[in-house]
Amino acid sequence: MANVFDPLRTAAAYVDALAVTQGSAAVWRERRRARLAALLQHTAEHSPLYRRLWASALARKPAGACDLDELPPVHRAELMRRFEQWVLDPRLTLEGLRRFTREPARIGEPHLGRYIVWESSGSSGEPAVFVQDGEALAVNDALQCARGPVASALPSWLVPTWAWFGPTPPRLAFVGAVDGHFASAVSLARLARVNPWLQGSLRSFSFLQPLAELVAALNDWRPTVLSSYPSMAWVLAQEQAAGRLRIAPREVWTGGETLTPALRGALAQRFGAAVRDTYGASECLEIASECRCGALHLHADWVILEPVDARLRPVPEGEAGAAALLTNLANRVQPIVRYVLGDRVRCLSGRCDCGSALPRIEVQGRDDELLSLRGRGGRPVHLAPLALVTVLEEGAGVFDFELCQTGPAALRLTLFGAPADAAGAAGTVLRRWLRLQGVDRLRLECDAQPDSGGRGRSGKRRRVRTLGAAPATSI
Repeated sequence: MANVFDPLRTAAAYVDALAVTQGSAAVWRERRRARLAALLQHTAEHSPLYRRLWASALARKPAGACDLDELPPVHRAELMRRFEQWVLDPRLTLEGLRRFTREPARIGEPHLGRYIVWESSGSSGEPAVFVQDGEALAVNDALQCARGPVASALPSWLVPTWAWFGPTPPRLAFVGAVDGHFASAVSLARLARVNPWLQGSLRSFSFLQPLAELVAALNDWRPTVLSSYPSMAWVLAQEQAAGRLRIAPREVWTGGETLTPALRGALAQRFGAAVRDTYGASECLEIASECRCGALHLHADWVILEPVDARLRPVPEGEAGAAALLTNLANRVQPIVRYVLGDRVRCLSGRCDCGSALPRIEVQGRDDELLSLRGRGGRPVHLAPLALVTVLEEGAGVFDFELCQTGPAALRLTLFGAPADAAGAAGTVLRRWLRLQGVDRLRLECDAQPDSGGRGRSGKRRRVRTLGAAPATSI
């Protein structure tokens, strides 16, 4: 496992991450500049795909001297079609990686003895495959321990190299998709493989098992840290309020879905615990972490995130983009350079009260889920998913739901784990708000299901789906 866990490299990355966290903006900017130049030069020398895509810029100057805006954005589908030209190790083939990820027993096991592999499925249902080498994993581990929720769950004096390997690590329960090669499941399995003693401190629980069995298992485990997707955490919070789930976590960690202020407050109240959120993606597991003031700070020394409009042009600071371009400065075996993410991200100005000079961001969901309903006079009314979620959470007090557009002026609202009369009340709140937005003639179907309903293969809940959006099973 030496190739996928290097204690010295991890410790060095941790010390550097702490220095950047406590330093001025000039410190992270210099780290970013040097790392970007090295990544671009290395990628141009070893990736035939990027060399072709960057041909125009490379004709004028060396790759390491290029500015990012001189290079074209790239999409997942294009990269996956030319996978062997994308990755920098010729031994990595898409066919070989597909075979590897079809075997659940190999979750967290090194591929070719040196790479950790996870997959992610998009709206098409075709999984993308992402590969991390030891260097990228060291950075990921260091950022989690220096800035992420791991830092708050451990004694402050513990160096991260030993943090999860010391005598009294926390008892962590991850609830989600555990039977596939997804990033969270793979990461936990890797930690357990690196050090067998961790098997007594980390445990994964499948969200697919019957809720009563899941609750019983969590009661037996008595976690000090509960980690899950926000929507699944809410299902468990309801069980906690009903007295069936009886755990006392010190912290609740969320990620993978948008955590709204209302849901954060509800989780904190139900569990009596601090709630810590992170922002990441399969393409870059550690994009931003939350500080003590509740702000998401971009790991700007290792990650570049460019909010862009629908035509992939930069948007002014303070405005949410229709998408974001991601550059991962840590992964040099499968370079992610100006990679189009569907997330709507807003960069916030000013320094955070926590004292960190790392830039703050706000994640507002995905632009491809913007609803467009027929309003007065036939004019379209565009609605952001976050606005709809906020209305239902704060106005109706519901958190576990799916709102699906079924026609130009038709919606279906389904509540999970709620009584039948709750659906009608939530529908009234939603209809009233939509009328204020200019949607007068709306066909709204409302229903409630007693259980938590089905989820996608990754375990996440897509709470707002537009007309023609892929079903949840492809998430």
